[in-house]
Amino acid sequence: MHSFPATPKKLLIRSTNWIGDAVMTTPAIRTIRHNFPDTEITLLVLPWVRDVFAACPHIDDFFIYEKHGRHRGLAGKWRLARELRAKKFDAAILLQNAFEAALITKLAAIPNRGGYTTDGRGLLLTHPVKKRPGIDAIHQVHYYQEMVAGLGLQPGPDALELFLDQDALARAEQELARALAGRENENKKGPVIGLNPGAAYGPAKRWPAKKYGQAAALFVRETGGLAVVFGTDADNEAARIIQETVGGQGAVLDLTGKTDLATAMAHISLCDVFITNDSGLMHVAAALDTPLVAIFGSTDHIATGPFCEQAIILRRELDCSPCKKTHCPKGHFACMEQINADEVCAAALELLKKKNNV
Repeated sequence: MHSFPATPKKLLIRSTNWIGDAVMTTPAIRTIRHNFPDTEITLLVLPWVRDVFAACPHIDDFFIYEKHGRHRGLAGKWRLARELRAKKFDAAILLQNAFEAALITKLAAIPNRGGYTTDGRGLLLTHPVKKRPGIDAIHQVHYYQEMVAGLGLQPGPDALELFLDQDALARAEQELARALAGRENENKKGPVIGLNPGAAYGPAKRWPAKKYGQAAALFVRETGGLAVVFGTDADNEAARIIQETVGGQGAVLDLTGKTDLATAMAHISLCDVFITNDSGLMHVAAALDTPLVAIFGSTDHIATGPFCEQAIILRRELDCSPCKKTHCPKGHFACMEQINADEVCAAALELLKKKNNV
């Protein structure tokens, strides 16, 4: 096998498909840029992941993979391959593990294609990287960094990084200022606690909304703070339960279904502490150095936990942990139900105290 090109003119990176996974690839993308400082780098990305990288200085251009639009189905995959072929890329690095990623870059006639030999795609890669034994037991940040190292690139720092859109940050600052000004509490400045009750993976990842409300109520009562609820339209009901549980005029700012990802990221950067399920926004908070309490149930807190220093992970070690299932096979979500609001609030207050002492 010949070496991966040292100075490709045009390089395509295939991003991962989920927000959290994308955040965990940011060190690998920085490594790629540092190894190819003069290369034109394009990121092939799904629409809902683009905002993770929209302000990233390591990316020159984006190619949006409209998986549910014009690139849908077999005909859409052929169209995507033809469109990529027209760009005349010299090389592709596949951070996504799927067979499809390798097939599309092969059909696009990209001559150098590197990535892990997962999903039976080894023969489609010109520069295959085999996963070493035990790699699935380490954090995903190292997983991606080891892959690019396997292509001969010199690894850089492992720290996560996110770059905020400045217009989105200005919008978030204005919205937060209005929410603080409208509170009945005399303290108009905070602290601000973010709440993330959703998780796209499934209910096994979700700490109950009622418990989020109880933890937020304790925090607001103790600090006079403002609770900000994050999520999509699917989390509207959870936000309603939290609002009802916390009570008090202006004690809760409901952002569910009201922001794009760029603005949500900006809001998270303004939080003093963030309480979250294992989800994409958990990794956003970690990358933004927002102190966070991460509540884990069915998933692996080692491989996909928050990759930062200012985090407290709360979980229950059961015989079935981590089952990594979307729905509890036993039907009662004991791993989540056994975590109570008092300990979550106490962890948030501990992080707030550490932050204020810095």
